[in-house]
Amino acid sequence: MSKPEKFKQPAGGTIRRLLTLMLSFFPVMLPVTLFCILFNAAVSAVPSIFMQKIIAAVETSWQSGDWQGVRARIIKLVSILAVLYVLSLAAGLAYNQLMALITQGTLKKLRIKLFDGMQRLPIRYFDTHNHGDIMSHYTNDIDALRQMISQSFPQLIISGITVLILLSIMLYFSIWMTLLILAGVLLIFLVTKKVGGGSARYFFRQQEAIGKLEGYIEESMNGQKVIKVFCHESESKADFDRFNDELFSVSETANKYANILGPLLNNIGNLLYVLVALAGGWLILSGLPNLSLSGMAMSISIAVPFLNITKQFVGNISQVSHQINAVVMGLAGTRRIFALMDEQPEQDQGYVTLVYATDNQGQLTESETFTGIWAWKHPHQSDGTVTYTRLMGDVRLYDVDFAYDPAKPILHDLSLYAKPGQKVAFVGATGAGKTTITNLLNRFYDIADGKIRYDGINIEKIRKPDLRQALGVVLQDTNLFSGTVMDNIRYGKLDASDADCIAAARLAGADDFISRLPQGYQTELSENAANLSQGQRQLLSIARAAVADPPVMILDEATSSIDTRTEAIVQRGMDSLMHGRTVFVIAHRLSTVKNANVIIVLDHGRIIERGSHEELLAQKGQYYQLYTGAFELE
Repeated sequence: MSKPEKFKQPAGGTIRRLLTLMLSFFPVMLPVTLFCILFNAAVSAVPSIFMQKIIAAVETSWQSGDWQGVRARIIKLVSILAVLYVLSLAAGLAYNQLMALITQGTLKKLRIKLFDGMQRLPIRYFDTHNHGDIMSHYTNDIDALRQMISQSFPQLIISGITVLILLSIMLYFSIWMTLLILAGVLLIFLVTKKVGGGSARYFFRQQEAIGKLEGYIEESMNGQKVIKVFCHESESKADFDRFNDELFSVSETANKYANILGPLLNNIGNLLYVLVALAGGWLILSGLPNLSLSGMAMSISIAVPFLNITKQFVGNISQVSHQINAVVMGLAGTRRIFALMDEQPEQDQGYVTLVYATDNQGQLTESETFTGIWAWKHPHQSDGTVTYTRLMGDVRLYDVDFAYDPAKPILHDLSLYAKPGQKVAFVGATGAGKTTITNLLNRFYDIADGKIRYDGINIEKIRKPDLRQALGVVLQDTNLFSGTVMDNIRYGKLDASDADCIAAARLAGADDFISRLPQGYQTELSENAANLSQGQRQLLSIARAAVADPPVMILDEATSSIDTRTEAIVQRGMDSLMHGRTVFVIAHRLSTVKNANVIIVLDHGRIIERGSHEELLAQKGQYYQLYTGAFELE
C-alpha cells in the first residue's frame, strides 16, 4: 500500500476556525459550557489533596493520640469534598445538556451554510465532482464532526485541565516522584506520536474512501435499469468490490493503529504505577531528602496519594490518546466540510436587472406592479444615468469561442442571431456543440472570446438571476421533485395561481393525463416522479417552463423521450407556446425542426450550413443528407 499523503491543512487552523464558528453561533452558551467543563475537571483533580491531608492528620493523631481532634478535621475535609462533588455533578449535568444543544445547533447551522454555499456554486463544480461524494459531506463528515464536538472536545478539555492541576500538585509534593512520572509520560507521548500519527493518516484516507464508495453506490442506484438491461451486474459488483476493498484496507490499517494504542498505553501506565510505588517506598526507607515546592518530607501521606495521582495522571494522558481517533476523523470530516464551504461561488459582475415597466408614449419607466411589460434596467457607470430597454427576446452571438477544457475547444468563431419571435433550430452530431450554446446563453459557463447580447445588452452585464428569469429551459433529462403535480408546475413561477398552472398544463398538452391521475393536480409524486412515464414527466417539465412565460425558450431535446403520438400533442402545445417568443430548439428528430425559421447545422463547433428547411434541402448539403437518411445524426 502506498504511503498516505500528509494533511495539507494544519489541524490547528481547522480547530481554530471551528471554534470561532461555534463561538459566533453560541456567544453566551459556549463560554458557560466551557466554565462548567473546567469546574468539573478541577474538582476531579482535587481528591488527592484531601487524601494527603486526611492521611497526614491520621499520622499526626497516631503520634499524639488526639483522635477527637482528627475526627473533626476529617469530617470537615470530607464535607468540603462532598460539596465539591455535588457542585461538580451539577456542572457535569449542565455541560452535557448544553453540549447537546451546541453540538446539534452547530451541525444544523453548518448544514445550512453548506447547502446555501452549494446553491451558489457554478454548474462546472457539479459537472466535475462526484454527487455521492458531495452527499458524503452531509452524512459521514457531519457525523464525524458531531462525535468530535460532543464527546472528544469535552473529554480533551477535562483531561487536559486535570493533567495540569495534577502536575502542579505533584510538583508541590515531590519533584523526584514527578520526574519519574514525567519520564513515563514521555514514553506515552512517543508511542502516541508514532502509533497515533499512523492512525490519523489512515482515518483521513478512510473518510475519502467512504465518499468514493457512496458516490459509486448512488451512481449504481440511478443506473440500475441500465445495469440490468446490459447484464452488467457482475461487472458492477466487481467495481463495488474494488471501492469496498479500498475502504476496508485503509479502515483496517487505521483501526490496527487505534487498537494497538490502547493496550500499549494501559501497560505503560501499569508499569509506571509499580515504579512509583517502589520509588516512594525506597525514598521513605532510605531517608533521602524530599525535593518539593512544599518543603515537606517524604512520608506515607505523600507516597499513598501519589499512587492515586499516578493512576489519575496516566489515565487522563491515555484518555487524551484514546480520543485521537475520533478527533482525527472529526478533523478529516471538518476539513472536507470547510473545503466545500470554501469553494468559489459562481461569479456575477452583472448590474443590469429585470424590472416591471410602464410604457408612457414610447417612454419606458419603472413600475412597482406588473403591467405586462418587462424591461432591462441599465445603470450606466460612466455618467450615472439609467436607461430602460424593453424585454423583447433578441439574442445574438458574435464570434464566440468556448472550451470546457482550454486544450479542447468546443466552439470556434461562432456567430448567429435570433430575432424576437424567431424559431432557431440546431442540428448536428453528438458533440457538435448544440447544448453548449444553450449553456452559454444561460451563463452556466462563460465564453472565452466574443460577445453574446440579449436585446442589445452584453449578457455579462446582466445579473445572472435576471438573465435566467428571462429564459425558459426544457432539458432532455427531466427533473421533478417530491410534491404534488401542481407544486412541480408552479416551480417555474412560485407566485403563479392554480389557474395559471392549469393553463400552462393545457398549453403543453399535459392536462389530459393529469386529469386522469387519482387526485388530479394534487397527486403526490414520488422521487423524480417515478410513478409517471418518461413522456408524462417531459410534459410536466414543458408545462413548468410554460408557466414562467419567458420571452425566450430553449428546448434541449424536449421531445426526445416522447412517443410519436404524444409528440404530436406536445408539438401543438409548443406551437402555441412558441408564438411571439424567441425559441432555440435542439432535436435529433428532424421532423420537429422543419417549421423553424432558421436551421443551423453544426459540426465540431462550427456552423457549416444555415437556412430554412426548404433552402437547406435545395442546397443538398449535410442537412439534405441527414434528412434523407444518408447520414445519421449520431
